[in-house]
Amino acid sequence: MHSRLLRHFLAVVDHKGMSAAAAELHISQPALTKSIHQLEEILGVDLFERLPTGVVPTRFGEILARRARLMDLEYRHAVAEIQAIKGGTGGIVNVGAGPVWAIRILPPIIAAFRRQQPKVKVRLRAGVIDTLVPALLDGELDVICASLDFPAHPEFIKEQLVELQHVLIARAEHPLSGRREISAKQLLEFPWIALVNDYVGNSRVNSFFAANGQHPPRVSVEANSIAAALNLLREDDFILNIPTIMLPFAELFGARKLAVRGTLWDSPAGIAYRATNTPTPAVSAFCALVRAQFAGARQSQRRIADNVSG
Repeated sequence: MHSRLLRHFLAVVDHKGMSAAAAELHISQPALTKSIHQLEEILGVDLFERLPTGVVPTRFGEILARRARLMDLEYRHAVAEIQAIKGGTGGIVNVGAGPVWAIRILPPIIAAFRRQQPKVKVRLRAGVIDTLVPALLDGELDVICASLDFPAHPEFIKEQLVELQHVLIARAEHPLSGRREISAKQLLEFPWIALVNDYVGNSRVNSFFAANGQHPPRVSVEANSIAAALNLLREDDFILNIPTIMLPFAELFGARKLAVRGTLWDSPAGIAYRATNTPTPAVSAFCALVRAQFAGARQSQRRIADNVSG
């Protein structure tokens, strides 16, 4: 259905007559009448009732008018957003973030982005790999900041920016807290907390226990956020796995790192975004800030290493 036909239809509805609508559209009345007849043939219904005083929409016409106005409004909004994005002065950046990113890494980056692009809205969605990657593929997200521990796909690009080491934590009063070395078997004596739908994280934990000749731990609670998991952690003798970068935040909840024998696992982390030759200026600017954050951190680490060696 052509948008021109809908514009002609709405003009007739608004003016309650053909001649006034044709004058506003700058077309002849026969041309307007032809458009209305064409639209009626497409839909298979009469859209107007002809009266001596003009024309009024039929019940079908009223339904189409209501929906067509919404379509026209959304079209105008889309045009405005496209123009804003083309000029780099507006639009929305849909960002998906893993738990560590949403809490520890992205807040200062988003604040810097807002100062740089004050007219661009950031829509942040927290999640785990198994929820963020499908949303990226479906076009619901423009970029995800998370662990990159998932298969490559031809429709998106992955950029590793950091390596995250995972550790186990528990509350300070936990029976294992303070021990100098904890075996995998001892960890199985206690209940665990996991994030909802975090199948990748759970599989990595299970691999750690399999490598140590043990069965998987017993997950007693699944939480939908890291903050909820940490609040639960201080209420009972639960165990939870987190990246080391989250330790300062976890300590605010009274959590402590457990001295586990061996390494739990390391995972590459960074950004992933859809492969395109024409990324929007806003998405490109956001990704550049994320890259700059880690580039600055690496430079600081090199300076510290040089000073120590010197």
